Amino acid sequence: MTDSYPRPEAAEPPAEYLEAAVQRLLTENADVAEQGITATRRDNTLVLCGEVESAQRRDEILRLVVERFPDVPVTVDIGLVRSHTPTDAEELR
Repeated sequence: MTDSYPRPEAAEPPAEYLEAAVQRLLTENADVAEQGITATRRDNTLVLCGEVESAQRRDEILRLVVERFPDVPVTVDIGLVRSHTPTDAEELR
């Protein structure tokens, strides 16, 4: 008879489920609730891609991922989008 124990929350998921686990973490975290970031594996590195409105938000996303998956190398390819009010008028012709 084999006993089955629940995996601890901090345990790393199998490699084939890592991207889904990261997406779930970013989507379900109340402080981030980010759906616009994609996570893919390239070789042994997790690559985070997408766009956010501030460097602070990008840093928070990276902090969450590194904190949850400390043994996974992470590359960040998250750009910043302009989210402030334009200072000049757009001319329409």
